[in-house]
Amino acid sequence: MTERRAVEQQIKGAQPCWKLFTTGSVGSQALLGLARLQGLRGRFGADVSVSPFQPATTPIVLAEIYPSMLGVDVAKPQGPDEIKDRAQVRVMAQAFAALDGNTIETMLGEGHPLEGWIPGLGFEDTLRKGLYTVPEPPKLTNDCFALPAGIQWTPVDDALALLETRLTPVTAVEDVVVTSAMGRVLAQDVAALRSNPPLPNTAVDGYGFAGGRGEGPHVMPLAEGRVAAGVRHMGAVPEGHAMRILTGAALPDGVDTVVLQEDVTVAAGQIAFNGPIKRGANTRKAGEDIEAAQVILSAGRHVTAADVALMAATGVDRVAVRQPLRVAVVSTGDELAEAGSTAQPGQIYDAVRPMLLGLIAQMGHVPVDMGRVADNRDALAACLDRAAAQADVVLTSGGASAGDEDHVSALLTDAGAMQMWRIAIKPGRPLALGLWEGTPVFGLPGNPVAALVCALVFAGARLWTVGGGRMAHTRKASKCLRPFPKVKNRGRREYLRARMVQGRVEIFKSEGSGRISGLSWAEGLAELPDGAATITPGDTVRYIPFSSFPS
Repeated sequence: MTERRAVEQQIKGAQPCWKLFTTGSVGSQALLGLARLQGLRGRFGADVSVSPFQPATTPIVLAEIYPSMLGVDVAKPQGPDEIKDRAQVRVMAQAFAALDGNTIETMLGEGHPLEGWIPGLGFEDTLRKGLYTVPEPPKLTNDCFALPAGIQWTPVDDALALLETRLTPVTAVEDVVVTSAMGRVLAQDVAALRSNPPLPNTAVDGYGFAGGRGEGPHVMPLAEGRVAAGVRHMGAVPEGHAMRILTGAALPDGVDTVVLQEDVTVAAGQIAFNGPIKRGANTRKAGEDIEAAQVILSAGRHVTAADVALMAATGVDRVAVRQPLRVAVVSTGDELAEAGSTAQPGQIYDAVRPMLLGLIAQMGHVPVDMGRVADNRDALAACLDRAAAQADVVLTSGGASAGDEDHVSALLTDAGAMQMWRIAIKPGRPLALGLWEGTPVFGLPGNPVAALVCALVFAGARLWTVGGGRMAHTRKASKCLRPFPKVKNRGRREYLRARMVQGRVEIFKSEGSGRISGLSWAEGLAELPDGAATITPGDTVRYIPFSSFPS
């Protein structure tokens, strides 16, 4: 018998199966495992076969595998405490579990019936796909929007909390290179593959030596050579000597302190400088920024350019991200006409749909324009069918209340997946929530001002939830500039169009919900509390810039 099987000759670093000693020996493991394998065969009898010596037609197949085929992936631990053996089992199990039956059958059919074989050899890319492909997430249940019994009017905070608990991510996961992850939502925590910095290095151009120095003048002989970034100095700097070292260079042996070149005089193969200088001055410790295996980014994070730099610096080349959330927008109503067309008497131009499409794109999602639908239930049902097939979430405007022409709420009710949330908010109030063919539908008011407020406060925040992300905004408190006076009744939270002027909040001149000009004028919303309040000039209100949404 040859020292190496044909399969071992094809796998880099594979050890002969006869090797019983020294590092990397696998023969001892195989001998010790034979008894256990035979025990399994005895226990399960005809349900077990051994590949490739027997046809792999049984429910249980015993086959030899090499985790080293996916060694790069094994080297990416799930956490700082995962040992390599556990990582090998996890990676191989996940890779094979993602394969379909035909692919597994093909792999098990490879090899020599006397020498044996390693399933997966030559299929490494196929195996690797299973590590970064997550099955489609489960669909939302029909009762995900159901309110607890007895609730009639829902406070804003309670509504947001309920939606947070009822909604789950609906987007699939894909593996991308880090340079393509910008703007995407992380599907898994990301751990550093390498410390940053990987080795102790210098933060300045100067001269390195061992130990600090006290006050007064110091003269040191210069060792030959210099150390630059990217080139590791293999020798050691003799005790009592200094060496030229440039910013970012790894510290050679015998160096733990660097003196700035501006503080040094060089002559006759020596340097002179004045102390004191502390041990470790002007140097960086290995891993002082990030340690290997440390979680550097959490699942749900919206990847920024700085995040891309952090991942690249710690050796991360691929990450699992959510696919972009596709959001369909539908406008309903006979009264709507498209801008640029001739509006009939009694019609208005559709302002809500273009506004929502722009808002969705601004939030980082993919807008899907489904156009306008007249007050026709069959036409609306067909449009919702198309929207559910093309998008992950559907936003509708108009038809979300309980009137004769409110077809959105009627269709969702007929589908058995409708909930009318009467939210204690102004402007807004009715919010139709439901599922159409398993796709969540947010039925927004048809009034542009109310539609924007509800989209920002409710839909925008929860779009990030169903897209797998986590976002929060900082609400800025400031004093009002414009004297209202404003007397607010208890029971509903109010949002007023506002903007900042010289550090103070200014409120739009009219609260009329039909004044679309106020949306363009405003730069954010002033939030008034749920309870009764009398606002006078100089009082403090909460101001939320549009840029800080979704919440």
